[in-house]
This record gives sequence, C-alpha cells and structure tokens, in this order.
Amino acid sequence: MARTRAVDFEEKRRGILDSAAAVFAEQGMEKASMSQIAAHGQISKALLYHYYPSKDALIFAIIITHLQELDAAIEAADDPTLPPQQRLRRLVGTVLESYRGADNQHKVQLNATSALSDEQKTEILGVERHIVKRFAVVLRQINPDLDNPQRPLLTPVTMSLFGMMNWVYMWFRDGGRITREDYADVATTLILEGIKAVR
Repeated sequence: MARTRAVDFEEKRRGILDSAAAVFAEQGMEKASMSQIAAHGQISKALLYHYYPSKDALIFAIIITHLQELDAAIEAADDPTLPPQQRLRRLVGTVLESYRGADNQHKVQLNATSALSDEQKTEILGVERHIVKRFAVVLRQINPDLDNPQRPLLTPVTMSLFGMMNWVYMWFRDGGRITREDYADVATTLILEGIKAVR
C-alpha cells in the first residue's frame, strides 16, 4: 500500500527549497553540502534526503518551481485586451514583483544549470521559452518590423528586456529611492522608446 503524503508535505517541501536556495546562493553549487542545507532548514539529513535524494535534485526543484510560479503569475496577469504598451508594462511589473524575495532562487537559476541533466535542462528550457514567448508576442504587436525575416530582431530585443529584468537583483534594494514599480516603468519605457529606432 502506497504511503500517503503528510498534510504539511508541501509546506515542508517549500521550506527545504527556500533553505537550499539560500545555501546555494551563499556557498555556491559546488561548496554547498546537504549537511549545510539540512542545518540551515533546521531539519535532519534523513528528512532532507526523503524529499530530495541529491543536490542535483534540489537544484532542479528550485529552478523549475521558481520558473513555474513565474509563468503562472505572468499568465494570470496577461490581458490581451489591453493596448500592447500597457500589456507589456503589466507583464514587466509582474516579473519584477515575482522576483521580490526570490533573489536566492533567481541566482540558482542563473548559475546552476551546469549541474543538471539534459532532460532537466530541456524541461527548464521549455518553461523559459514559454515565458519569453509571451513577451515576444507583445513586442511584435508594438513593432511588427522586429519580426522581419531579413533582419530578425524580435528575439534580441525580447532577450534584452529580460536582461534588464533578470539582473536587477545585482543592484536593486527594496526600500530604496526607486521602487519595483518605478523600475518597471523605466524598463518598459526603455524598450518602448528604443524599439521605435530599431531597424
């Protein structure tokens, strides 16, 4: 007979992932150990291994959970009935808000893919492409010329926007003079104004 999950299974799982992300972000993927992760989460190594049998499994779970939650937030916020400029601003704001409190998970995503199997990388890439496509669709609406087969700039422009969003954790501090909402306006304006001149 299969064992049933504990009532607090998901809560414990999330706590483990948060602790692991913090340790990986501080120590690096190579130096971080399962013992350190267990100690940080104030759980036994046996319980940690019950949930995740290896560091690689933890890294994958951190990244895929982070991306799936981001994708779900973007899907919930996306409104195709909005004018494209407003739709883009809403999506940018959603990404930056989703990154609030998730710096550790974000660092793991950016730095730890080399520890993953090809199958895990493929699954992660699928979610990433789904997220990027949502933005590319809106940018194409704003400037159809970006999708010119003779000079395909839609992907470079879309990834430039993600570059602005993805590296914000390096310098942005909550409680500073610029809010996430302010920066969402800045990033959106830079893209909207910039693509007018892209040929």
